[in-house]
Amino acid sequence: MMELSTRYMGRNLRNPLVASASPLSSDLDGVRRLADAGVGAVVLYSLFEEQLRREADENARLAAAGTESFAESLSYFPGTAGTDHGPRRYLNLLERAVDAVPVPVIASINGSTPGSWAGYARSMQDCGAAAIELNIYYLPGDSHASGRDVEQRHFDILAGVKAAVSVPVAVKLSPFFSATAEMARRLDLAGADGLVLFNRFLQPDIDIETLSVAPGTSLSRSGEARLPMTWIALLHGRIDASLAATTGVEGSKELIKYLLAGADVVMTASALLRHGPDYAAVMLDGLSRWMRHQGYDSVDEFRGLLAVPIGADEAEHGRGGYVDMLRRANSADTGWW
Repeated sequence: MMELSTRYMGRNLRNPLVASASPLSSDLDGVRRLADAGVGAVVLYSLFEEQLRREADENARLAAAGTESFAESLSYFPGTAGTDHGPRRYLNLLERAVDAVPVPVIASINGSTPGSWAGYARSMQDCGAAAIELNIYYLPGDSHASGRDVEQRHFDILAGVKAAVSVPVAVKLSPFFSATAEMARRLDLAGADGLVLFNRFLQPDIDIETLSVAPGTSLSRSGEARLPMTWIALLHGRIDASLAATTGVEGSKELIKYLLAGADVVMTASALLRHGPDYAAVMLDGLSRWMRHQGYDSVDEFRGLLAVPIGADEAEHGRGGYVDMLRRANSADTGWW
């Protein structure tokens, strides 16, 4: 029998396939279906920073309104505080999910600014979250914002959450840094227990008939795996933080490729949304069959087999591959090399 177990941020998982945050994990039935299908862990759907701030503002407003009524109101908290029950519902779901499934449940916060909302991660920890995933979705459209300012924002958010919890914290990044490897190393040194590569920015389209901006939400395709795969292969063995691959995972092939590049776990939402939660079992079966065919007994035997070798000049390695690819692609057609 194939040994599929792996470790992610210090936790033992039964296999490296993780259900990433999506509508599938927005209710207890969905979380159960994902766990029953065999995934190694489930990332709960994301709670947004804006929801947390809105609840805090509403609670503060109602508390202040109460103090203007009579002095005794200082000793109680308005029962109607927090009319937006998103954050409370999230904690309730998290607590029930942790009790209901035999795999780790990871809480997810989607934010873009440092702030007191980061303390909410402590409530997630108290409800049993095995880890916190910070989905830092920030598109730096301000032409006056420097690259270092953008980077510092990530460190400030991470520091705020790390100060509030003792469970592992992963940072989900975009690929658009001028020096992605340095950013990964600095986040590692700043205490990130895991890096999730990569986030997908919303890329809206333009409808030329209605003259309007159309939403750009779409499920990822396998070709999108090449960028995160490249960076995982470059980072494997060079930082202490766990590496989670995401984007472009359509089936067992992408799962295997990411593991060969050096990923500790491989996250997918699109494949499970496209085919249903039970598709996780199909992907894991494909991984097991490939391992049997290749003669591997465990995932650890081949993880990182095709990563950039330690000691290699990473820049030269990347440049050499690029030049070699162009030479082979063009020599047959033009012979200009």
